Amino acid sequence: MATATPPAVPPAVPSTATHATFVIERTYDAAPARVWAAFADREAKQQWFSCMDPSAESHMELDFRVGGREVNRIAMPGGPVHRMEATYWDVVPERRFVYSYAMHVGDAKLSVSLVTVELSPAGAGTRLVFTEQAAFLDGHQEPAERERGTEIGLERLGELLRAESASA
Repeated sequence: MATATPPAVPPAVPSTATHATFVIERTYDAAPARVWAAFADREAKQQWFSCMDPSAESHMELDFRVGGREVNRIAMPGGPVHRMEATYWDVVPERRFVYSYAMHVGDAKLSVSLVTVELSPAGAGTRLVFTEQAAFLDGHQEPAERERGTEIGLERLGELLRAESASA
């Protein structure tokens, strides 16, 4: 009697999660209302938000309010689409906002995060504290890479605020 071949076992689905928290602090020479507007206004945020190559094709939707959503899609020439989908949970004008977001590249979900952004007066400027608590999924991205991308975005925010001050 012939023995039956056991059914093939499907490959294991990756199921790792690396947890990380990082805090980035910046002081900008702009009033809290101006820094707030750079996050709350879609046109302003599009100027600084991405850490990607400026030649990338991008699309942004922004509904900056409690329960509002943000969607960012960025496509590098010949590359996959990077997508960030966020929901705003807490918004205290010119002081604090809290949102959660998932980051995808193509069909892969890279991470899910909770972010708190706090603004406070610092002389004539603004102190910003950005805290991200993230679960990086299945080895798709390293926490240090995300932190560096966030630093680049906040550096670009500073450049935008300086340029606006210089032209005022």
